[in-house]
Amino acid sequence: MARNEQAVRLLVLLKQLEASRQGLTLEQLGGSLAPGSTRHPRTLRRDLAALEEAGYPLVTERINGQTVWRLMEGFRNVPGLRFSPSELMALTFSRRLITPLEGTELHTSLQSALGKAAAALPRQGVALVQQLDGTFSVGLGPHKRYRQHRDTIDRLSRAIADKTTIQVRYDSASRGRVTRREVDPYRLWYASGGLYLIGYCHLRSEPRMFAVERIKSVTLTDHPYQIPLHFDLDAFVQDALTVMRGPRIQVELEFNRATAAWVKDRVWHDTQQTKRLKNGGLRLTLSVADTRELVGWVLSFGSGAKVLRPDSLRQAVQQEAQRILEQSQ
Repeated sequence: MARNEQAVRLLVLLKQLEASRQGLTLEQLGGSLAPGSTRHPRTLRRDLAALEEAGYPLVTERINGQTVWRLMEGFRNVPGLRFSPSELMALTFSRRLITPLEGTELHTSLQSALGKAAAALPRQGVALVQQLDGTFSVGLGPHKRYRQHRDTIDRLSRAIADKTTIQVRYDSASRGRVTRREVDPYRLWYASGGLYLIGYCHLRSEPRMFAVERIKSVTLTDHPYQIPLHFDLDAFVQDALTVMRGPRIQVELEFNRATAAWVKDRVWHDTQQTKRLKNGGLRLTLSVADTRELVGWVLSFGSGAKVLRPDSLRQAVQQEAQRILEQSQ
């Protein structure tokens, strides 16, 4: 059996043992494994022995004429942290997910917390986490780095915690100039590889989204604010395909067979609806913000996508494709 395959098996078995206070038989443990996995008692006993070698103490008992295995009492949750062993392993494994925030106080604090989680693992259990590293990989995709924006993020975090208004100098990408604004900071929001401040902009008299890397300076004030009871963060960002907000439109796209093969299995937006076509293609409808972001997303499928509606989006895609062609000649 490959080391990576055994690491996955051990994690599954450990999770089952955590959930059972009365203990589980070999047959019950084997039933939790994926279809096709070896369930032979001899293999399961080797798995349980490997868990014990990794530092997870197991107890065997005879109940109703059957032998059951369970975690030693008191080991189900680690004192102080109150995390189960598999939760600690998952936390330790997730370190790389916060790589884009490296250099910020937020990253330092999260790393410290994960370091404590790792320290709570049995010494041999760390080896199991390392085996899982060889099984699961995390691809971050395109993302921004925030090391040089540490002070900005620290100040924003403090103002959000204290619920006090801030004064910022913001380099607006759409206007191409720096403006001074007073903002009531509601939340820091991480999406699509970028960190954004969501808050009430006194200059525009409405909630706005600000890219953290475009905030040139932050001045803290002692002016308190309250988040309106009717403000809903999820509703505020719901129309964005990824990040950009704008007027919502109904979009209908048709994908050819080759493109549909990988489009169909993804959740592109909460509002999406799909319909398989007789020719093997796919029809996708969704309700999203009408932005440049949407045009770029459609173009990313190349000739595999066709805009059915609205006409305004079809024209915008055609014009952008024409400009790309002209610049490539």
